Amino acid sequence: MNQVFGKINSLKGELHLAGDKSISHRAVMFASLAEGESFIENCSESEDVTSTIKCFSELGCKFERDGNSIKIIGRGFKKFIPPKNELDAGNSGTTTRLISGILAAQNFQSVIVGDESLSKRPMMRIVEPLRMMGAVIEPSESGTLPLKIYPSSKINPIHYKLKVASAQVKSALILLSIHLEDESIIVDPFATRNHTELMLHINVEKSEEGNVIRCSNKNYPKPFQMKIPSDISSAAFFMVAGLIFENSEIIIKNVSLNPTRTGIIDILRMMGGDIKISNLNVECGEEVGDVKVSSSKLHNIEIPRELIPNIIDEIPILSVAGIFADGKFVINNAKELRVKESDRIKSLCENYRKIGIEVKEFEDGFELIGQPNNDYVEFESFKDHRIAMAFSILSAKLKQGGVVKDFECVKISNPKFLEQINSLHF
Repeated sequence: MNQVFGKINSLKGELHLAGDKSISHRAVMFASLAEGESFIENCSESEDVTSTIKCFSELGCKFERDGNSIKIIGRGFKKFIPPKNELDAGNSGTTTRLISGILAAQNFQSVIVGDESLSKRPMMRIVEPLRMMGAVIEPSESGTLPLKIYPSSKINPIHYKLKVASAQVKSALILLSIHLEDESIIVDPFATRNHTELMLHINVEKSEEGNVIRCSNKNYPKPFQMKIPSDISSAAFFMVAGLIFENSEIIIKNVSLNPTRTGIIDILRMMGGDIKISNLNVECGEEVGDVKVSSSKLHNIEIPRELIPNIIDEIPILSVAGIFADGKFVINNAKELRVKESDRIKSLCENYRKIGIEVKEFEDGFELIGQPNNDYVEFESFKDHRIAMAFSILSAKLKQGGVVKDFECVKISNPKFLEQINSLHF
């Protein structure tokens, strides 16, 4: 489906977004691991989280969904049933990598598959450390899906320092470790998102090497109730829109403000963005609050290297802010963008060239100089939800508007995106 966007003059209103996708994945998984009934409010309705639910349904868990609320009946410690079918993770890297740690502890064989995009994404980053713990995992010859996971004769605790800035790798190791009596120690030098640690009540210590995570079966989940805060990665598109459209003011309610995720707010503020936080609170260990953004004159900055892992999913929409800011927009140290749902460096550069932006592409980032020429353009989404939403916002800023091809891919993270943007302009 090709989606047409006309020029929008201003945006005003209040948004209540669906639950954070990263937290929703984990809530569904941990409720499935726990024995008995758990209740989740404001769970993400994205296709990615639906893939997680389908996988655990295949493993014998029961789900009763009423809108964005779910009752889950979990199986308990090593009580999943052998799946009759391959476990289809769809487009979800989080589903694939986290469930691998859980399946490696079970006493049956399983196979994880995914769509065309997911099947190209690297899996050796989890396979190698899980094998160090004794897991028996067989990826494809190219180190990708399908993943075949076999029962292991012995799983051992691990002392491991993360080699890539990946909360998914960290979480896979934690989820295998919570099936063991003896303690595993995982060192995270990158300060990646910490939802798994918070939700499993895991002890984390600071050291010169990074965050030291100690976990064992003492951290195995019990049934719980929680309300999931709004997704900050989804909110980022509306934050940028509120800043770059004239005479705009948007309030986004109950947003996840976990410090490992708020780099996008920090950077937009450094760029001159008028962003205010109110109603700060803590729910289930997660910081939440309301975010108000107002039209601002932005200027580009040198983005601190240490913040890149924190904003990796928000770089597409951050770059849109960058082309409407004074100065050139430069992103480096972001090679991880090459192995997302698309090669996001390549995807962004190709689209920006279409509107007359001077683009320099690097192996680990890109540079953008100049203003868009405002011609009516058909942008490629590359079937990547974050590329599609970023160029939706950009299209609506251009005098002639624009088109985003294969727009239906936004359902991967935010199926109500179009409805939300339409609710804000008049």
